[in-house]
Amino acid sequence: MENFHAPWISFVLLAFVPFLSKNPFVAFCHNTPHHETDRPRTYIIQLETPTASLDEENLKIWYKSFLPESNDNSERLLHSYSEVFSGFAAKLTEEEVKNMAKKEGFLRAHPDRVLPLHTTHTPDFLGLKVGHGLWQASGLGEGVIIGVLDSGITPTHPSFDDDGVPPPPAKWKGSCTLKTGCNNKLIGAKSLVAGEAAKPPVDVNGHGTHTSSTAAGNFVGNASAFGLARGTAAGTAPHAHLAIYKVCNDEGCAESAVVAGFDAAVNDGVDVISMSLGGVPTRFDQDPVSIAAFRASVEKGVLVSCSAGNDGPSTLTVSNVAPWVLTVAATTMDRSLRATVEVGDGRKINAESMDQPPNFPKGPVPLFITDTSYDFHNCYTVSEKVKGKVAVCLADDLICTGKAATVKAAGGVGMILVNLDEEGYTMVDRKCNFPTASVPFNDGNPIITYVNSTSNATATISFGGTVLGVTPAPAVAHFSSRGPAPDCYSIIKPDVSGPGVNILAAWIDGRTANDTFAINSGTSMAAPHLSGVAALVKSLHPDWSAAAIKSAIMTTSDDKDRRGRFIQDQKRGSASFYAMGAGHVDPSKAVDPGLVYDLDIDDYIAYICGKYGDAGAKAIVRGRSIKCETVKNLTEAQLNYPTITLTPRNVTHTVSRTVTNVGPTNSSYKVKVNVPDTVFVTVEPQILEFTKVNEKKSFTVSAKWKGRPIYSVEGKLRWVSDKHIVRSPIVISDPQI
Repeated sequence: MENFHAPWISFVLLAFVPFLSKNPFVAFCHNTPHHETDRPRTYIIQLETPTASLDEENLKIWYKSFLPESNDNSERLLHSYSEVFSGFAAKLTEEEVKNMAKKEGFLRAHPDRVLPLHTTHTPDFLGLKVGHGLWQASGLGEGVIIGVLDSGITPTHPSFDDDGVPPPPAKWKGSCTLKTGCNNKLIGAKSLVAGEAAKPPVDVNGHGTHTSSTAAGNFVGNASAFGLARGTAAGTAPHAHLAIYKVCNDEGCAESAVVAGFDAAVNDGVDVISMSLGGVPTRFDQDPVSIAAFRASVEKGVLVSCSAGNDGPSTLTVSNVAPWVLTVAATTMDRSLRATVEVGDGRKINAESMDQPPNFPKGPVPLFITDTSYDFHNCYTVSEKVKGKVAVCLADDLICTGKAATVKAAGGVGMILVNLDEEGYTMVDRKCNFPTASVPFNDGNPIITYVNSTSNATATISFGGTVLGVTPAPAVAHFSSRGPAPDCYSIIKPDVSGPGVNILAAWIDGRTANDTFAINSGTSMAAPHLSGVAALVKSLHPDWSAAAIKSAIMTTSDDKDRRGRFIQDQKRGSASFYAMGAGHVDPSKAVDPGLVYDLDIDDYIAYICGKYGDAGAKAIVRGRSIKCETVKNLTEAQLNYPTITLTPRNVTHTVSRTVTNVGPTNSSYKVKVNVPDTVFVTVEPQILEFTKVNEKKSFTVSAKWKGRPIYSVEGKLRWVSDKHIVRSPIVISDPQI
């Protein structure tokens, strides 16, 4: 059942323990140690509503009359409430509250508490909660530095305040060139854009501000976009430090600037690099960004989290595919900005809307659709017949304000935007500045048929605010780029998926005075979620390599959604590993994976030699004289990666893997393999026994077709112990078919 959260309703749970005194409404914890009773703490003091109306100044005078007589009353009074609560918040001792309770007008004293957050909403969707689990264990990412390569930062945004954030670790060597805003949260900021080195790296398009706050934004209460998705905004690692490297401007992201960003970030001492940009993949030994990422990740131990690209759902479109970076796909979450379309033929359709006017007509409204073959329902041009009607239009891009303006100018009262076939059920929120309901293709196409079949088609559109608990979730977004990667076919890319659809995060100043958050979609939004997760893992395992952290994230990810069904794609079919990667990230499991598939520089050298030879090794690996003839070259399939690709063709294909025990000292794992009936898969040995931490064990995986080879099948290999499940996707294919 869906949880409905109307935007006009909010509530606070007020709990108290009655103190044994003359006034039973004084709220204390009665087992407080005696030496604590004189220590001031924050209380919310609830008073009777004044019988006479008081202005702000007199109300504050009345509130202060309840405080003990002292010279520091102004400092004690923290908040004066007037609209939704009668009373104030102040720093008081228990004895002072007991004395206050004797005064006329006093009702209750509520000790200030940290309440469970109603987040906006990805941390909660990822299982991250204040005071519990991974957030508590990791100190919210304290001490870890995330370097963001993007379009800069909005330093005055409250997401980058440093409340609760300690100073950066001693290893930090960077600097902050901002004129204002540098603090314990925002510890570094510089521009690497050509000709802008002397300028502060202020964000002018919002992208860098959004991604930075998604990774490590601090807690900001009452955040929303146009009044929707309201809650407490927070990044995945709210108390991690941020170092900003501006590598993009309005003209794009020059590769030279991106490489300079890597260079500066590694020199400054970051632990994680978050990069939500990328181009068409090319050979790694000819790609400066891939080379820079190799040196950051493999040589310096910095995990590099990259967006997979937004060119889906076509295959062979994934970007940032080097095996030493974490490539992140985008998925949906269980929140909807709900609209409902009740069509005149009796169907009721769940829709999405960022434009929810309170005064939209409550009953049926006539529907209109363009009738010219040239326009093909795109609503770029409409006739006067739309006056007083709702136009049904195809949503052929993310920018709908042009269509809306056209319909509005012709007298229309609203729009129903129908997803394109390729978009399917992926509902990307669009701000149209006009009453609009967006519907999935499978629901919207029948609306078009209905309108074309009758002259008096109608629909009733209602708006329901923010809804949580929507299913299926997560699901792979239509735009998320798919693998396989042309230059590394035998490695499954993307690696993992994370929330990337309708993500609310910080935005640049200037839209409205009270609306500094925005909802955006893209793998650009997914990658910083994983950057934050990597920071949380790093905070608990500072000695783990980037490859180990990456393995932990991948092997503990979920291949099933919140209902326990296999994760779906935009068409409601099962998502392939080339769409979602190993699965959807599960941060709490990632810190305790049991086993990891680790890689060191020698492993990568063997892989690079096998792929590119001496020239490639020289280009990618720095500071070593490498002769590939002296190295045991690895094929791509043999690289010790957490996913497995086999191409048996007409013979058995065997690969080996090595896992490292990072779980209990004494542990035993038994293998379980699930593959289709069209293929034989065997694993040797079938049991792995460990007697110490960091012990390594190797195994082989072999595959052979039972009959005639087919293009591709998918399965999974799991090492199962009493406490852990270490899952690796398997793809068995014949690329020549």
